[in-house]
Amino acid sequence: MVTQDRAIRTRRTILTAAAKVFEERGYQAATISEILTTAGVTKGALYFHFASKEDLAEGVISEQDQQLPIPGRACKVQQLVDTVAVHAYHLQTDPLVRAGVRLSLDQQAQGLNRSAPFLRWGEIGVELLTTAQAQGELLPHVVPAETAEVLVGAFAGVQAMSQATSNYQDLPRRVTSLLRHILPSVVMPSVLAAVDVTEGRGAAVHNELQQTHSMQPAAALT
Repeated sequence: MVTQDRAIRTRRTILTAAAKVFEERGYQAATISEILTTAGVTKGALYFHFASKEDLAEGVISEQDQQLPIPGRACKVQQLVDTVAVHAYHLQTDPLVRAGVRLSLDQQAQGLNRSAPFLRWGEIGVELLTTAQAQGELLPHVVPAETAEVLVGAFAGVQAMSQATSNYQDLPRRVTSLLRHILPSVVMPSVLAAVDVTEGRGAAVHNELQQTHSMQPAAALT
C-alpha cells in the first residue's frame, strides 16, 4: 500500500510539473528534461509512468475527466449549466485543467490526439440534453447533438478569449453571458426561469463537491 501511494504521488508530481511546462511553453517547445527538472524526479521514475512526451501530454489532457462528478440534478439543464460552470472554475484554479485545455487547443501539437476532450464534452452534453428533452425541459425543435456541439465549440472560444485577455479572470462573466445567449434558444422559458446561471455558480458547485467528498470517508466508517 505504501509503495502504491508513493507511485500515485510521484505520478501526480510529474503531471503537475508537466502541466506547468506545457502551459508556459506549449507542447512543441516543452522538453522532457525541463519537465524532469520541474518535477524533481529521475528519468527512470518519469518513464515508469509515461513512455514519451506525447503520452505525458495525453495524461495531462485526460486529467480533465478526473474531476469529481457533478451531482445529479432533477433539472438536467441545471446539471448541464453546473458542468460548464465548474469546469470554468477549474480553469481558473487548477493548473492541470488549464494545461490540458491549452494542449487541446494547441495547433502546433503535431502527433497529439487533441480530439478526446471535445468528444468527451460533447458526449456529456448530448447525454444531459437528451434526458432534459425527455423531461420536457427543451423547446420542440432542439436536436441534442447539435446543441451540444455548439455549446462545446462556443465554450472553447470563450475560454480562449478569456485566457488571452485576462488570464481567465473574467471567465465566469463570459460563461454566464454565453449561457444567457444560448439557453433561451433551446430551453423552455418556464424551466429557464428557475436555472441558476450566475457568475458564482461554478465556485458554489465546487464547494458542494468538496463538502460531499470530505464527508464520504466518515460516512463509510459508520
